[in-house]
Amino acid sequence: MKFVLLGTLSHDWVMKHAERIDKARGKLEKLGIRLESVHYTQGQFDFVDVVDAPNPEAVLAFSVWYAAEGLGRLQSLPAFDLAAFEAAMKKATG
Repeated sequence: MKFVLLGTLSHDWVMKHAERIDKARGKLEKLGIRLESVHYTQGQFDFVDVVDAPNPEAVLAFSVWYAAEGLGRLQSLPAFDLAAFEAAMKKATG
């Protein structure tokens, strides 16, 4: 299942990019989450990631770990492809 992660960086980790990325990638791998893309942004969030996770609990575990490590905060959003949206539309109208 795909998720969009909206993330912020803590002030302690913003200048330790390589170390933060190594830690995060290691944890993602342990949880069976595949990182598909990373986009750095300006504004409310510092980055937007797209991940493929085995289940929502894995994403929740990563979010809890990320905050507990002091790396920053994450918001996770399930991401549905066009086929899933069209199936939902059929269920909603049928």
